[in-house]
Amino acid sequence: MRIRVGCELIYQFQQITPIIFMVNIHSSRVSDLEQPDYIVTTPSVPIEGYRDSFGNWCNRLVAPQGQFSAKTETVVRDSGLWDPTEDGAAQLPVQHLPPDTLLFLLGSRYCETDQLSEAAWSLFGSTPPGWSRVKAVCDYVHNHITFGYEHSRATRTAADVFREPRGVCRDYAHLALAFCRCLNIPARYCTGYVSDIGLPPAHAPQDFAAWIEVFLGGAWHIFDPRNNDPRIGRILIARGRDAADVPIAMTFGPSTLLSFHVTTEDAAAPSS
Repeated sequence: MRIRVGCELIYQFQQITPIIFMVNIHSSRVSDLEQPDYIVTTPSVPIEGYRDSFGNWCNRLVAPQGQFSAKTETVVRDSGLWDPTEDGAAQLPVQHLPPDTLLFLLGSRYCETDQLSEAAWSLFGSTPPGWSRVKAVCDYVHNHITFGYEHSRATRTAADVFREPRGVCRDYAHLALAFCRCLNIPARYCTGYVSDIGLPPAHAPQDFAAWIEVFLGGAWHIFDPRNNDPRIGRILIARGRDAADVPIAMTFGPSTLLSFHVTTEDAAAPSS
């Protein structure tokens, strides 16, 4: 199937302001794009692309004073299949984990493993290791947190959301990540597009989504503690340790976000 994705961000800047955008489709899906998802700005400014330390594609630019917009759009060819599951995926002992997964066992800016280790083992230590344990973590996080955009707070960490159980998708991801790492399961943060294709209406307004990937059975697997069910058309933008590594936009100066619009829809359906 073909999925139309894109976003538009409109800012008001009081002064000339450098920005880093991380809104382009991840390199693992580039061959699925029908056309490049270039960033188009108004007014037009020079853009420089580079890869960060996690291999994500970033674009840096300098926005002028006044109103400024950045937009990207493309169509992604997708299998149309639901997120895969592998119930028998086993948890590897730490000493047998590949070296490049070990970073994702450590605490990070939003995932305080030292503060949550006791709770993690108390809640999940008796569950079967592997897929079942991660599923138990995601079930708990999904039921523990009350979702609401009014609960969004940029400084909320996994320990915060454990104590004050409310937030948005990134908070679900951070708490699940922290619990998995406490349980010696490598886990990394993902951001991208998640569609409502195949789900009954009414659908919520589109937004960027956060989910996690965990390392089980020698491979990385998708888990989504916010939705806690498979989805069609999950399209990755970036991966990192937590949200601090993969901000959609990082502005280096005062800014006001005037408008924010995300599109994820079946390209065969009438465009909204």
